[in-house]
Amino acid sequence: MKFLPLIWSNLKRKKLRTLLTVLSITVAFILFGLLSAIKMALTGGISMDDSDRLMVQNRVSIIIMLPVSYKERMERIPGVTRVAHQTWFGGYYQEPKNFFMQTPVVPDDFVAVFPEFVVPTNQVEKWKSTRTGAIVGRKSAEKYKWKIGDRVPIKTPLWPKKDGSDTWEFEVVGIYDGKAKNTDTTALFFRYDYFDEARKRDAGQVNWYTVKVKDRKQAGEIAKLINKEFENSSAEVKAEPEAAMAQSWANQIGNIGLICSSILGAVFFTILLVTGNTMAQTVRERTGELGVLKAIGFTNSQVMTFVLAESCLIAIVGGGLGLGIAWLITSGGDPTGGFLPVFFLPPRDLAIGAAICVALGFITGIVPAMQAMRLQVATALRRM
Repeated sequence: MKFLPLIWSNLKRKKLRTLLTVLSITVAFILFGLLSAIKMALTGGISMDDSDRLMVQNRVSIIIMLPVSYKERMERIPGVTRVAHQTWFGGYYQEPKNFFMQTPVVPDDFVAVFPEFVVPTNQVEKWKSTRTGAIVGRKSAEKYKWKIGDRVPIKTPLWPKKDGSDTWEFEVVGIYDGKAKNTDTTALFFRYDYFDEARKRDAGQVNWYTVKVKDRKQAGEIAKLINKEFENSSAEVKAEPEAAMAQSWANQIGNIGLICSSILGAVFFTILLVTGNTMAQTVRERTGELGVLKAIGFTNSQVMTFVLAESCLIAIVGGGLGLGIAWLITSGGDPTGGFLPVFFLPPRDLAIGAAICVALGFITGIVPAMQAMRLQVATALRRM
């Protein structure tokens, strides 16, 4: 720490060059943070290794519906503990830009299969006793200023009612929170029996099922049993782990992981060259001064540490600023108005970013630091 003023004074010798280098690193880490948040939003942060739920949809496409009677048949399959179904409602509140997810569910099945949605028990009971009742996520409730007891009209072009209307009215009987930070708290869930009785078409049909399994290690085998159960039926199914379905939705846009890795790889390679060149040029300009340091008693290892510390300080300051700005941007939540309901910078990626800062400083500074260490005093002094 006693040599920090010396290191800092060296960085201030070429203020503009140091500033531009720090800013280029800052931009790179802002991009890193935003891409990490986008990846989290598109995949839902679901891990392939720890999902105890299967998603079951029509083998051809999720938009082709399945009979609601499939639920009982799936619940009889060994290893299945509970089955819940959902149907895409596709509605919006007041105007099309206020789009968010709504889906009809059976309350008891929903609560049992999705423990990540935290709903007070008294609100669940109210939901089960209110035919037009609905529970809504905290984010949407705050966004639209809904409170318990409000009646909310949702307009949908997909599901006209038997009376010809395309506006459905629900009573907010509960507001749910997420158990984890990556839980989507924007959706609205309402009762399937009300929906099925009032809709004009496709009664007794649903879009997809979520199957909770007893042992996640047997999820693959249970998926095969489900697929086999409905083989050669009029509506064959495809069962897969929940994470795989989330990944397939994300892959409709593209291979998110590959896209993010490619962009970041190109950016960090460029930053590596820029910062490395900056440090090499700094050492060349201060060859004589480094010789003086050695002449007055500084060891080779101390000189090498000075140069390496400068490089690391630049990387840490720039990277820290970038990660901090990215965190501030993502902490505001979804910037798209509903397309990315789960939008934040995961702590794991924040830690990875911090490690990259240190690694970047070390990699870009090690070669110039080694050159400084190997300088001969007489040779360095002649260049003054």
